[in-house]
Amino acid sequence: MRLLAVTAVALSLWTGVPAAQTSRPTGALTPHIEGVLRNIRSADKGLLAVSEEDGRFLRMLVAARGAKAVLEIGAASGYSGIWLGLGARETGGRVVAVEYDAQRAKEADANIRRAGLTDVVRVIRGDAFAEIPKLPGRFDFVFLDAWKPDYQKFFDLVYPRLEPGGVFVAHNVVNKKNDMEPFLRTVLTHPSLFTTIVSPSHEGMSVSYKTR
Repeated sequence: MRLLAVTAVALSLWTGVPAAQTSRPTGALTPHIEGVLRNIRSADKGLLAVSEEDGRFLRMLVAARGAKAVLEIGAASGYSGIWLGLGARETGGRVVAVEYDAQRAKEADANIRRAGLTDVVRVIRGDAFAEIPKLPGRFDFVFLDAWKPDYQKFFDLVYPRLEPGGVFVAHNVVNKKNDMEPFLRTVLTHPSLFTTIVSPSHEGMSVSYKTR
């Protein structure tokens, strides 16, 4: 025990970070969390989870943005929420994940617990259109992966609360683009957004940066 304390102090002197901070959990992908993620995907008969490539990309985006207030619309069984949570753990941020389906919300909450991420991820069961207005404050990162024809409505709801410099990411914009054409026109032509389409996997994501 004494050796661990000495090691922490030595590390703090080398990095310039106080010893108490060096023990904070990181967003590392541990073997245990990898196992939880594999189990979610193996049980995902409805193919609702994002791909592993997309999940890794989400973690990187949250960490790179330094996001503190992350909103996920459409949590499914918690797969993407775990990746978002790993990114938020790196930044000292928090994730609120809203899921309409009661059974999936229960599964998401259980999977977040299994991954050991309840300190950074909170699952809310309910209609996002009703639940999001109840949330306090503003967001600096939003991930949308809900009912595709409602993407424009979700954007209209959340955009006024997205901080300048915030990032809005939407899933399935390649493989289901015909279901969300109004939304795609909006984010690709909006005067206050820089938007690009990326495809870590075949599903595609739009990534929009709010300039002001």
